[in-house]
Amino acid sequence: MDSRICTIPRSQIVLLFFTVVLSFLFRFCNCTDPTYLYNECSNTTLYASNSTYQSNLNTLFYSLSSNANTTSNSNNPYNNATVGQSSNTVYGLYFCRGDLSSDVCSNCVSFAVRDIAQRCSNRKIAYIWYDECMFRYSNSSFFSTVTISPIYLMWNPQNVSDSTTFNQILGDTVNQVATSAASDSKRFATLEANYTQFQSLYSLAQCSPDLSANDCNTCLITTIGYLPSCCSNKQGGRVLIPSCNIRYEVYSFYQITASAPSPSPTALAPPTRNNGTTIPEKQGTSSSGKIIAIVVLVAVVGVIIFSVFLYCTVIRKKKHDPPMENGGNAIKSAESLRFDFNTVLLATNNFADDNKIGEGGFGVVFKGKLLTGQEIAVKRLSRNSGQGAEEFKNEVVLVAMLQHRNLARLLGFCLEGEEKILIYEFVHNKSLDCFLFDPEQSVELDWQRRYKIIGGIARGLLYLHEDSRLRIIHRDLKASNVLLDGEMNPKISDFGMARIFGVDQTQANTNRIVGTYGYMSPEYAMHGQFSVKSDVFSFGVLVLEIISGKKNSSFYQTDFAEDLISHVWRHWNAGTCFELVDPITRENSSRSEVIRSIHIALLCVQEDVADRPTMASVVLMLSSYSITLQLPSQPAFFVQSRMEGKEMQENGSDQSKSRLMPLSLNEVSITELEPR
Repeated sequence: MDSRICTIPRSQIVLLFFTVVLSFLFRFCNCTDPTYLYNECSNTTLYASNSTYQSNLNTLFYSLSSNANTTSNSNNPYNNATVGQSSNTVYGLYFCRGDLSSDVCSNCVSFAVRDIAQRCSNRKIAYIWYDECMFRYSNSSFFSTVTISPIYLMWNPQNVSDSTTFNQILGDTVNQVATSAASDSKRFATLEANYTQFQSLYSLAQCSPDLSANDCNTCLITTIGYLPSCCSNKQGGRVLIPSCNIRYEVYSFYQITASAPSPSPTALAPPTRNNGTTIPEKQGTSSSGKIIAIVVLVAVVGVIIFSVFLYCTVIRKKKHDPPMENGGNAIKSAESLRFDFNTVLLATNNFADDNKIGEGGFGVVFKGKLLTGQEIAVKRLSRNSGQGAEEFKNEVVLVAMLQHRNLARLLGFCLEGEEKILIYEFVHNKSLDCFLFDPEQSVELDWQRRYKIIGGIARGLLYLHEDSRLRIIHRDLKASNVLLDGEMNPKISDFGMARIFGVDQTQANTNRIVGTYGYMSPEYAMHGQFSVKSDVFSFGVLVLEIISGKKNSSFYQTDFAEDLISHVWRHWNAGTCFELVDPITRENSSRSEVIRSIHIALLCVQEDVADRPTMASVVLMLSSYSITLQLPSQPAFFVQSRMEGKEMQENGSDQSKSRLMPLSLNEVSITELEPR
């Protein structure tokens, strides 16, 4: 008989004991659970079970939750801690809403520690938000620095009656409350403004208290910049980012405190019951309660120790099934979105020509209507196109995992014999190019809408590059791949050419150049090197098209015509950038927004990859005028005329010829699915 004793690593025992004790105390105090909002667990870096990092993380959890429960921190609901050394160092902090009591704060932090340990197990970087507090940790220091991603947006579905008046009051109010929060020592402020004679507008702004006043102001300006994209004409809105948050509602949602005269010594007010607190009992009852609590706690711990011993000595450890590849997991989850082929046929009236609404690089797009009445867009992949099973798998895997306001939403797919079909949400206004480059439709795009579209595309790319579960390079960003919904919100679509990057991967090479000529970065078009900065380049070109209303390709009308980027660069040097604005919108355009947008676009199309900003920087530059922009260097002029293109095709190799063709090539490299 095997007499060996099962051993459990010390870190697991500590975490088990710590979790049980917290759970017991949490229930004993009769506290209510905090209101969960959102969490983000980074897949970029993982830690091994029973590692030094996990042990340090458990210590961090204990340290911060213990600190939140001490009365000495009741007037400053914030703390940070650092545990460990070198690569095993863990940094963490929490901050609670500034209007809440210390009991509510400690309750929220204790709950957050247990919750984030379950939601983000084995993750070295994690964030979690509640209505009452925010908790985060990382393997790199983030103290006293502004972190603007991940981003989470929330809004009240009810619309306001008078949007013009409301938006004016809202703009003034959120800017005032942001200024007040930045100047407050706790980096917290609330503000009430009169909206109508009988209704008020309530707002709240808060930063992580370790930020400076300037950094707090910059952070809050960034959050305010997101409000129009999510919450336009809405009765309430909320933007959460790690370093700060802002919220407004037409009802009171925070604790309103008012100064009152000190009570008379002989007039003792009865105790009041607050959320998350307990009315104190008489001294004798309190002492008895403590004794009972200790006895019960000891009994619970004894049961746990006995259970662990029983588990180790009697129950055999089961072998774990080997994990599936990431691609397999993604396809397995996508199976739940599978549509029956007959359902698709019925929805599109057997793919009737009358329902055809577009044609992409890999097939035809039809409008459909399900039996429920929901309208859908059905992308039927061409059997003879270059896109086969790999490309289909690529798009299903990618889009099924993506959930963002500025990305086209995949509803499902159909795989029947040789038929490969993708079902998307139906977007009523088709694609951006249908409006931007059509003389009649372009009048629908005034400057405010164009500026909103630029910001939405930037946030969508930021999500793909940094905030999604995987780091994704789109590789074919252009006007025809940006859809517009009924409110002209942009949605990036067509992920058939996208690539997923690995954990620490910053760039990759390919012998198959895909995408659309004119939007490609020079290092990609010439050498097959692509990275997130390739998408940044495409974004810069797209911004210039949105501002000017001109296609990049429309500048190649003669053998010696300059391209759009060269045209813009010439006006930039001449100080005549405002002349680039589409004449339809020029009269009502904001000169400062136009010039700044052109400036940002030129930063994006610089030839040196290292000089181009990240999308996180672009979003910050678009939303905050307090950010000083660097001067752009000369952009990449890898094609300046059709004549030069012809000479290069004639003198270059076969490979160069394929890279210089002004076409959207339907070739996709095989994508290896790896966590970012």
